[in-house]
Amino acid sequence: MDSKQCTLYSGGLQGAEGKFGEMAEKWGVKEVQYAFAGQQPARNTNVQVLSEAELQRGDISMELVSKMMGRTYYQADKIRKVLQTIFHMVNSGVQIFCVGAIREDGTVQGGTGWAVELGKLFNRPVHVFWQDKAQWYTWREGGWHEDAPRIAHTTFVGAGTRHLTAAGELAIAQLFLDSFGPVAS
Repeated sequence: MDSKQCTLYSGGLQGAEGKFGEMAEKWGVKEVQYAFAGQQPARNTNVQVLSEAELQRGDISMELVSKMMGRTYYQADKIRKVLQTIFHMVNSGVQIFCVGAIREDGTVQGGTGWAVELGKLFNRPVHVFWQDKAQWYTWREGGWHEDAPRIAHTTFVGAGTRHLTAAGELAIAQLFLDSFGPVAS
């Protein structure tokens, strides 16, 4: 696959999303960062600030989110815009790559988990690098399976924890290298 034909969608935030963006830039992948008014991405590359009307297209009941994620959100107003932004990311990218931790119930910790759940709901290829285990997992047949995924679609999502470890950084860099080969000098 030609990296220059691909587009990464993310929120451009500090941590995993910033690293996905750095790797996209290094390999010549187009980068689109969705944000909302008042949000400050860690990277300032092709930021698309979503209007209130655009955010509303990604709106969902916080009760439903809580049920799907197996947890309660107490700052619903604050998290709502984040979840709406994640909707636009997942709606734009075919393949979903996230860095974080898989919980015992099969969901993924934090806001990253919403990208994963939407990916499953939209029947997209979903991959999670579980930092504590230093291993990629792919969702298929109703469960998580160890894998070594590659970027196989021209549009993909890069999301994940703000608390990126060295293992997470290496996994993202290796994903790009394995998918696109060495960077041309």
